[in-house]
Amino acid sequence: MKFTAIALLSIFGAASAGTPQLSISVRDGNFDGIDGLDPTLKWEASSSTGDVDLTYGVEAAARPTKDVASLPRSIWGKASTNVSGWGVSARADIDCDGYNSADIEVNADNEENDMSVKLVANVGGESSVKSVEATKGMDIDGARLTVTPRLDLEEDNRDVVVTYNNGDTDVKLTASGDNQEVEI
Repeated sequence: MKFTAIALLSIFGAASAGTPQLSISVRDGNFDGIDGLDPTLKWEASSSTGDVDLTYGVEAAARPTKDVASLPRSIWGKASTNVSGWGVSARADIDCDGYNSADIEVNADNEENDMSVKLVANVGGESSVKSVEATKGMDIDGARLTVTPRLDLEEDNRDVVVTYNNGDTDVKLTASGDNQEVEI
């Protein structure tokens, strides 16, 4: 039995030498034979359509089963493009435990105006925005200043992070209604 398991794992390992990746970890607990092994198969690919770049992937259990729908652990996809000087990307990570929700992250960067915006949300059962943050950067007399207001709706936290760097000195100020912190 041990020889057969090692032979199968070697075959799967050689077959996954291309794009898919096979990893095997050992689960906690007391198991007979190879039941303590937890093989995982990861696959990722990318393509383009017009001016939109797409990347996508899946992580799945590599175990024998009759319930194929139970194999995926995570499925994700990301689309990126440029819109009026903004580099925009949106990524979705699907919850494979019931397939009833997905985590969404949207990023927008404008290098010309030195600005970026990030939104994290969950769609599905109880759709909600989790967090929003924006960063504005400025170069002032050889120094770098950034201002980042952040809103964490899950924890009901709001703060602003201001950073300053002139090469010799780094200062970071984090301020909210309840707490202020300075790092030098």
